[in-house]
Amino acid sequence: MPAYPGDFAGTLRPEYSPRLDGDADPGEVVWTWVPYEDDHARGKDRPVLVVGRDGAWLLGLMLTSKDHDLDAAQEARWGRYWMDVGAGAWDGQGRASEVRLDRVVRIDPAAVRREGAILPRATFDRVVAGLRAHGH
Repeated sequence: MPAYPGDFAGTLRPEYSPRLDGDADPGEVVWTWVPYEDDHARGKDRPVLVVGRDGAWLLGLMLTSKDHDLDAAQEARWGRYWMDVGAGAWDGQGRASEVRLDRVVRIDPAAVRREGAILPRATFDRVVAGLRAHGH
């Protein structure tokens, strides 16, 4: 896979096709390396909701267990928008997660370290609606 080409900014065509078969598929939360926004050469391992594809790349949204409800206004001033998606098997401590709606990252399928869980279809559809509301 070539070097990280930057975050996805095109027209997103979300799909929901999870299959716990060892490959990362849209609708699954997986763990992978995610580049930092300001320096794509650096990043960290984190859970990501796979929402679609861009050629050989998977497209994903970062998850966090940090609750952004209290700082939502401050986050919005920075252009960051979060949505609650609940808890799932991707978090070994069973913590509730939020997904970031304003940044779609490209993921090298070979860099996915482990499968997490299938996100319920209704939750996935809410995330897609949130993506659309924020310009994707």
